[in-house]
Amino acid sequence: LLIDLKFDPSEHPIVVQLFGSNENAMEEAARLCAELGFDGIDINMGCPDRSIEKSKSGAYCIKDPKLAKRIVEAARRGAPQLPVSVKTRLGYNKVEWDWIREVLSWSLPVLTVHLRTRKEMSLVPAHWDLMKKVIELRNEISPETIILGNGDVVDVDDARRRCEESGCDGAMIGRGIF
Repeated sequence: LLIDLKFDPSEHPIVVQLFGSNENAMEEAARLCAELGFDGIDINMGCPDRSIEKSKSGAYCIKDPKLAKRIVEAARRGAPQLPVSVKTRLGYNKVEWDWIREVLSWSLPVLTVHLRTRKEMSLVPAHWDLMKKVIELRNEISPETIILGNGDVVDVDDARRRCEESGCDGAMIGRGIF
């Protein structure tokens, strides 16, 4: 997979996105990413792909918050000089505010929330109306955490509008880039 981690120096700042459930492997991967010159590490705890979940990675982490936290801690040990962020979903089968509270308690520099549950995949419109609640929780638990929204963002103008309306700090464009 090393070929997938190659980038041009002109691409800085650049953040690598990792997933995994093995703490030792995550620590080593984070160490490698720091050595390769990445500026940050984002851990994907929202991927709904069944093969990813079978390995207790991606959206599986929503069902096992203790494992999820250990994975973040392993990445921090492996690359203590880099910020470690998380991308996740609102919940697994339903919106789970306890999950969002838990992730916010980890004092992340950035939390990206895909505004759907794992069960919803991308089959329903993203719940941008729930972003205000995410922001309220952030303000209560971890005011320094930057919140990015994700889901149904089609272009930069749409991202700006969604940020203004919801109060989040930024938006991630996924399928909209295509």
